[in-house]
Amino acid sequence: MKDILIKKAFLALTVALFWADDAMALSVKHYFDAIVGMFNASEADFTYDISNEKYAVRSNIYTKGVFDTLYPFAAKYATLGRIENDRMITEHYSYESQSRFNKRTKNMLYDDNGLPIKSISTKNGKKKEKQIKIKDDVNNTTDLQSVMAVMARQYLQVGKCKGLRKVFDGKRRYNVVFNDLGQDWLEKVEYSPYSGKAQKCSMSVDRLQEEGDDMLWKMTADRPVYFWIMQDSKSAAPFIARVKVGDTPLGEMTVYTTKIEVKKE
Repeated sequence: MKDILIKKAFLALTVALFWADDAMALSVKHYFDAIVGMFNASEADFTYDISNEKYAVRSNIYTKGVFDTLYPFAAKYATLGRIENDRMITEHYSYESQSRFNKRTKNMLYDDNGLPIKSISTKNGKKKEKQIKIKDDVNNTTDLQSVMAVMARQYLQVGKCKGLRKVFDGKRRYNVVFNDLGQDWLEKVEYSPYSGKAQKCSMSVDRLQEEGDDMLWKMTADRPVYFWIMQDSKSAAPFIARVKVGDTPLGEMTVYTTKIEVKKE
C-alpha cells in the first residue's frame, strides 16, 4: 500500500509543473502539500527551468507527520534535455529514493534522438547496469517529465491541454492523454492561497496492453489525474494551482500549490 500511495503522489506532483515560454530563460519553483484522506501526508518542491535551447525539471518529495512515522520516504527526480526544431529531447534522467529499509538510485542515458540506451541503478549499494532493448513504435517518444514540459509549451501557445504524448520509459511504450474539461472555480481553502477561476484539465494513461507494477500501472485510463491551471498575478505566467487523484488506498488525494517562485532573464 505504501508504494502505491507514494508513487501516486509523485505522479500527481509531477503533473503540477510550471507552464513556461521558451522565448526567454525562465525558472520556476513550486511548493506543494499533498493531503490524503485525513492526513497532510507529504511536501514537495518542483523546479522547472527553460530557455530556447535547454530545459531541466527537478523535483523533491518527502513524507511528513504521521505518514513520515509510518511510511518514511524521500525522493529526488531530475530530467535534463535540449530543445531542437521545437521538439524537447531528453538527454539524461536520474532518480534517488530512501525508504525505511531501502536506498535506490537510477540513471538513464539517452542517444542523440532522445531514446534511452542504458540504465545504471543501485539498491542498497548493489549496482546493476542494463542495456535497453528498443521496441517498435518508439520514434518521437520521451520520458514522463519531458512529456509534461511538451504539453506545458502547447498550453502556453494555444491555451489548450488536449493532446496525446508518446512515452517510452525503457521498459514499456504507453501514451499519456490530456483533455480539456472547461472553466472551473477553485474554492478558497486553508492549504493554498490560490483560488478563483481556473482551467480544468485531465491526464490519463493509455497502457497499450502493456503490463507492469509501477505508479503508472496503479492508475488506469479510468482514473485520470485532474489539474487546475491559473495565472500568476505578478508575472502573468500560467501555473497549476491544484491536482486531484480520486482513488488511493487511504482515500482521495489533493495536491495544493502553496507558493511559487518565478525568475526571468
